[in-house]
Amino acid sequence: METYGRFPLVLDRGEGVWVWDDQGHRYLDCVAGIATCTLGHAHPHLVAAVTQQMQRLHHVSNLYYIPQQGRLAQWLTQHSCADKVFFCNSGAEANEAAIKLARKYGHHVLKVDQPVILTAHSSFHGRTLATITATGQPKYQRGFSPLVPGFAYIPYNDFQALEQAVADLNQGPQRVVAILLEPLQGEGGVNPGDRDYFQALRKLCDQNQMLLILDEVQTGMGRTGQYWGYENLGIEPDIFTLAKGLAGGIPIGAMLCRSTCDVFEPGDHASTFGGNPLACASALAVCEYLEAEHIPYHAEQMGALLHQELAALTSQYPEHFQRVRGWGLMKGLVISPESRLTAIEVVKAALQEGLLIVPAGPKVLRFVPPLIIQAHEIHEAIARLKRAIASL
Repeated sequence: METYGRFPLVLDRGEGVWVWDDQGHRYLDCVAGIATCTLGHAHPHLVAAVTQQMQRLHHVSNLYYIPQQGRLAQWLTQHSCADKVFFCNSGAEANEAAIKLARKYGHHVLKVDQPVILTAHSSFHGRTLATITATGQPKYQRGFSPLVPGFAYIPYNDFQALEQAVADLNQGPQRVVAILLEPLQGEGGVNPGDRDYFQALRKLCDQNQMLLILDEVQTGMGRTGQYWGYENLGIEPDIFTLAKGLAGGIPIGAMLCRSTCDVFEPGDHASTFGGNPLACASALAVCEYLEAEHIPYHAEQMGALLHQELAALTSQYPEHFQRVRGWGLMKGLVISPESRLTAIEVVKAALQEGLLIVPAGPKVLRFVPPLIIQAHEIHEAIARLKRAIASL
C-alpha cells in the first residue's frame, strides 16, 4: 500500500554511520532509521548477539519464562526509576500499554467512572487509533473518526494552561488520571521540555494522584546525553515508554512503571512477539554496550559539537535559519518562517550531496544520527549540508 511518500533511494548495506545504495553511492546517515539504529549499521557487538541468539532460540511464547527478557528487564529497572517492565513490539504498542494501565489505575485505584488522559498539542505517540487520538496533531487524525474517547489536549510547556485544564476536566464523573508527554517533542518540531514546567507538573501529579507518563520512544536509550530524557528535566515519571533505539533496529517496545501503579493482572495485556529471546538478546547487547562504552556521555559531547556547527550555520544564513534546539544527538535546525526554504526541500538537496536527514514538520530539519558518530563525521555532515543549502 502507498502509505509512505518515499525518497528515490534504495539502500543496500551499511557500516557504522554510513549506508550505500544499490548503485554503490555512499551516504552519511543522520536519520538512523529515525533515531533507531543506536549503534549504527552492522555493529559487531549487535551482529554477534543476534547471530548467537538466532542459532540458539529465537522465539517462544510468553506462556514460558524467557531468561533474556528477565535480564533485560533487570538492566532497565536498575538503570531507571522503574520497577516493572512490559515488553511489546513498537512505540505505539508501548504507549497503548501505558494508556491501558492508566485507565485501569483510574478505575480501580481512583474509582473514576470516566478517566481522562491529557496530552500536548504538537505531540506524537503512534499510529494506532488510541495513539493517534493521544497525538495532538489533527493531520494524523483526519479521516479516522470516531476517535477514542477519554483524551484532552493542552499546550506544551504551559503550566497555567495545564492547571486550568485539570480543574475544568475534574467535574462530574470524569477526572484526569494521567498526563502523557514527550520530554522533548520529536515529530512536533524537536521542542525540548522546560525544566521548571516539568518539575511543577510532577508536583501537580503528586497532589492530585495523577500518573505522569513520559513517551521516551525517541528520547530514550542515551540519545539526549542521558539514558532517559527525563533526566534532563530533574524529575522521575510513574510510567515511561521505550522502543526505537532499545534494540538498535531490531523491533521491540517496552512500557516501564513504578510498582505503585502496576495494576495489571494476568490476562489484562499481552503480546505474541513482545520480549521474545531474539529481541531481548539484541536489546541487552545494546544496553550493555551503552554502559560499557559510556555512549550517553559520548552522545552529549557529540551533540554539543553538532549544536555548535548548526548554530554557526544559522549565523552564516540568518535570513533562512532561526535557531538550533534539542538535547544530545537529537537536534532540530529551525528554518525561519520568512524563508522560502522548506524542510523537505533541504532534505532532498542533502540527499543529492550524500547526506540523510529528515524533517520534523514543514520548517524544522531533524538530526538523529547513530550515537556512535564521531567528530570528523559530524564535520563531514555539516560540509555536505552546506553544499546542499548553497545549491538552493
